[in-house]
Amino acid sequence: MPSSQLHTLAVDCGGGGIKASVLDAAGTLRAPAVRVPTPYPLPPERLVETLVEIAASLPLAHRVTVGMPGMIRHGVVVATPHYVTRSGPHSRVLPELVDAWADFDMEAAVGAAFGLPALVLNDAEVHGAGVVAGSGLELVLTLGTGLGSALFDGGVLAPHLEWSHAPVRWGTSYDDYVGQIERARLGDGRWSRRVRRVVDGLRPVFVWDRLYLGGGNSRQITPQVLARLGDDVVVVPNSAGIVGGVRAWSLRGR
Repeated sequence: MPSSQLHTLAVDCGGGGIKASVLDAAGTLRAPAVRVPTPYPLPPERLVETLVEIAASLPLAHRVTVGMPGMIRHGVVVATPHYVTRSGPHSRVLPELVDAWADFDMEAAVGAAFGLPALVLNDAEVHGAGVVAGSGLELVLTLGTGLGSALFDGGVLAPHLEWSHAPVRWGTSYDDYVGQIERARLGDGRWSRRVRRVVDGLRPVFVWDRLYLGGGNSRQITPQVLARLGDDVVVVPNSAGIVGGVRAWSLRGR
């Protein structure tokens, strides 16, 4: 079937919720997005079953794109931060779930469950696929439960780096420094200033042509901070996590 006629089931898996819809080749939703709470505890098989259940209420698709948190290489889960916990982000890590998720071929499991071609990437990478211009060096940061990232060079997706787990100060990771818990504790004003410090600190590391800020919390950055981030920084809609499910296939060269 020509790619111009393909419909894509796009799924955005987060720590608190899973959203999905079916899109045509132009990236237009064929049905309103469906959202369900992320179930916990969440071994790989349960996540795959949840995706199949969600898809049952959506139009038929010809392929599947899944974005999920963590280090994903060639569709295989190296590590995932939330799905190894008892009841979600910041709850107790269960060793049996760490073992279950390590080296799990999520792309193969999704493809087998749906009987369709599947593409599984880090969720920030799918988000980025929905917004990048495809020229120059483009960095995508997603602000949500933690901090996600994706890097594109000339529209080509670079290998994923979980630098969000690196310490930013006093042993605090970027995930914790600008994650949801700190936003709730600090309030939007102080938290927004932290986001600006992160952006200013990363600018000389990446020397990007464009930085995109997405994720559910990007809308909470105050206008005062937004005005100071620079013309090379753009806030993008959180819906890119779904819309990027179509374009991710071409940006991966598949």
